Amino acid sequence: MLILCACGIAYLTVALFAVLRFEGRPVPPSGSAPGVTILKPVHGPDAELFENLCSFCIQDYPRFQVVFGVQRHDDPALGIVRRVIDRFPELDLLLVLSDGAFFGNPKVANLTAMMSRAKHDLIFVADADMRVGADYLTSVAAEFCDERVGAVTCLYAGVSRGGFASDLAALQLNDQFAPSVLVATLGRDPQFCFGSTMAVRREALDAIGGFPALAGHLADDYMLGSMVQARGYRVVLARYVVSNLVSEPGLRALAQHELRWARTIRSVRPLGYAFSFLSYPLPFALAFAAVSRGSGIAWGILATIVALRLAIHYAVRRAFCQPVVPPVWLIPFRDCLGLAVWAAGLFGNTVRWQQHAIAIDRDGRISDSSELRTQ
Repeated sequence: MLILCACGIAYLTVALFAVLRFEGRPVPPSGSAPGVTILKPVHGPDAELFENLCSFCIQDYPRFQVVFGVQRHDDPALGIVRRVIDRFPELDLLLVLSDGAFFGNPKVANLTAMMSRAKHDLIFVADADMRVGADYLTSVAAEFCDERVGAVTCLYAGVSRGGFASDLAALQLNDQFAPSVLVATLGRDPQFCFGSTMAVRREALDAIGGFPALAGHLADDYMLGSMVQARGYRVVLARYVVSNLVSEPGLRALAQHELRWARTIRSVRPLGYAFSFLSYPLPFALAFAAVSRGSGIAWGILATIVALRLAIHYAVRRAFCQPVVPPVWLIPFRDCLGLAVWAAGLFGNTVRWQQHAIAIDRDGRISDSSELRTQ
């Protein structure tokens, strides 16, 4: 237990340094502002979907196109997308409805249909539950001034829309996920992208075989970055932070979502996932203090871990410019839940996504024997 706590202190110290380093990074100066096509795959009426989609249309950028993709005529998101298009008649917005199109990864099937309508050579993909400011395109596109850059991705800040489960989800994204990414990319480019932003040059996308090359993978965002880097391009983590609107209906839904992420991460980074429990030292410190019966060493370790944990919490809050965050008293419960999800993620190979149960193999690919069925 003492060794686990010591390793946890070391991790938290490095994580705090990584967050502070990220906070101090300057935003690159804007360049020539090449044309951008934003692909927005949409499925279902996510919380505040209309406002999220509108944020990608209100951009202080000279030349961009937004392509919305919906896969079913009866998807309730269809009406919301049409409202967005009607709201901005002066912009280059269009809807691609690929009714019934499905192969492997449903998001990739959607993107493949949308890509045929893309006009520009910088392709941005962002999930429907993300929201951005008017400077988003300018900030992220500036990263492509380096001709070696083939793809750019962004961290995302969890913004809770209220409720116990949503607060816990936001804490996981901000206090655990984001610092772990910054630790993993210390001193090197990332080897992955995130669904918050998958920005890619058309030539780099063509070099990997386009979006169909991702169809067999559940972690399409991770694989896009990996494949682009394998083709000799750089993948860059932008300084810009996207907002992820979090609205979890309850603890069961939260657990299902986080278990899906855990099993997906395990499938693509098994070694890293195996040791990721070290990012949850607080439960070990609490257990150590309990079994040590008031030992000064145990209480000192607990105090150190609590101090570092709070320091990371507030450092992320500053770096992500979040004036309102979930209460800090949730942190012990959040870390215990995170450790439990990590343990559950060690087992099983089936995840629930949209209306489908999908089996993934040891390489993170959607299993050929996976039975895709409506839930």
